[in-house]
Formats: sequence, C-alpha cells, structure tokens
Amino acid sequence: MSAVEVSPAAPVAAQRGVLGRLIRRPLAVFGLVVIAIAVFAAVFGPWIVPHDPYEQFFEGLSLEGAPLPPDAQFWFGTDLVGRDLFSRLIYGARTSLIIGIVANGLAVFTGSVVGICAGYFRGWVETILMRFTDLMMAFPALLLAIVLAAIFTPSLWIVAMVIAMVNWVQIARVIYTETRSLAERDFIDAERAMGAGHMRIMLRHILPHQLSTIIVWATLGIATTVLLEATLSFLGIGVQPPIPSWGNIIFENQTYFTSAPWLVFIPGAAILLLALAFNLVGDALRDILDPTQQGHH
Repeated sequence: MSAVEVSPAAPVAAQRGVLGRLIRRPLAVFGLVVIAIAVFAAVFGPWIVPHDPYEQFFEGLSLEGAPLPPDAQFWFGTDLVGRDLFSRLIYGARTSLIIGIVANGLAVFTGSVVGICAGYFRGWVETILMRFTDLMMAFPALLLAIVLAAIFTPSLWIVAMVIAMVNWVQIARVIYTETRSLAERDFIDAERAMGAGHMRIMLRHILPHQLSTIIVWATLGIATTVLLEATLSFLGIGVQPPIPSWGNIIFENQTYFTSAPWLVFIPGAAILLLALAFNLVGDALRDILDPTQQGHH
C-alpha cells in the first residue's frame, strides 16, 4: 500500500468520538433532545397517554357538536369525533417513527447494496443496476409513491414498503460513485492479487469506507420519510384511520381548519419539529464524518 493510500481501518478510526463532538453542537443537541422525546413517547405511549386514543368522549364535543379547545381534561383539545388529540399525537409518534426507521432502513440497505455492487463489479452488472436506478429517478418520488400506495391496500407496513421503494435511488447513486473510486485504489488491487474474494473485499474494505456516508444518509433520510408518510396519510392513501398518524390526523380534521385550527397546527408542528430534528442531527454528522470538513469546526 502506498503512502497516500487510505488504510481500510481509517474510516473506523475517524468515526470514534462522534458523540462527543456531536453534543458540542447546540443545534445537534436540540435535534437529539427532540428525537429522544419522540422515541420516549413512541415507546411508552400506552403508559403516558391520559386517554384511550380511540375512545370517542361524549363530553369531548360541544353542544353544537364541534371539537373542544385545549383544557385541563383534554390538553390539546379534541378532534371532530371527540377523541383526545394529545393521546392520538403520542400514538402518532409511534406510527411516524416505525415507518421512518423501517422504510428508511430498507431504502438505505437497498441503495447501499445496489451502489456497492454496481460500482465494484462494473460491466453488465453496473449497466443493469444503474440504468434501473436512472429509470426510478426519472419518476417524481411523490407521484410514484401515490401510484404504488393506490395499487396496494394501504397499511402501516405497506406504506413503509412503498416509501422504501421510492427512496433508495439517491443513496444508490452516491454510494455507486464513491465505490467506483475506491475500487481503483491500490489496496483493493493488492487484496485481489492475494486471492481475496469479491465478498471479502466488499465487506472488509469497500463497506467500511462507506459507513460515514451511509450513517449520514440514514439520519437525513428519516426526515424525508416522515414527511412523505405524512403527505401520503394526508392524501388519504397512507396509514388508514383509526390508526393515528400525524398526517391522517390533519386529513381527518382539515374541515375544521378555521374554527378549530389547533387540530391542524399541532400535528403539523409535530411533523415539522421531528423532521427538523433529524435534519439537524444529519447535517452535524455529515460535517463531523466528512473528511473534507475535518478541522473546519
């Protein structure tokens, strides 16, 4: 290995102390706190909600049949059928995080496998995989997700699968470009000369160099996934009622936007805050893990 080559262990060493550097950034800390609160609410929701999120309270509606504003009994008010909005938001956090983590995890895994295989093997493998990636990128992600969601019967796991199917292409293109460069390095040629197999080279030498990129995309992608799930649910083709989702809470209550604006603003603020939190953490991780940014902060 030449003196200018990057050691296979270098990416792993560069990732040490990431958490310590992360908590020195106020915006990243804010993002971590918001994410921690959302995770806590999702995990312990059944024990911390004051009411059953599916129960329709007779006293949850006014005499005219309108939703109630926030008060001591219903902290965030009630929805159009008298259900406690706070309890539904807590359960909605579970829906958003499950879809965000599962769908984005599948997208990152698929994109990483496609990108590494296409960049390493070249030839017909590269042609088939990258032309298919280009084909998928030609379709607007939201439009493709709407079509797929309309074809399948919407449910929690179907929505996660649909989002994963439209979100893997960006990371595949990035990983492919980096893998092409890595595959031409001298230490990869040396491994081949020593008889190392393709799987060993990809797992022991290519993948470690890609971990920083994968971690950043995995974090940033959750924000995109949460927003896409909310959009699909708002359009009525995402997670179906009565399962609470921040998007379908807005969809169900949009007719009361002028008379009961909290029914739209509060879940909308929750979506915005969670997406912002993941973006802040992802941006901080990108600055920390990107070798070109070392020493700039």
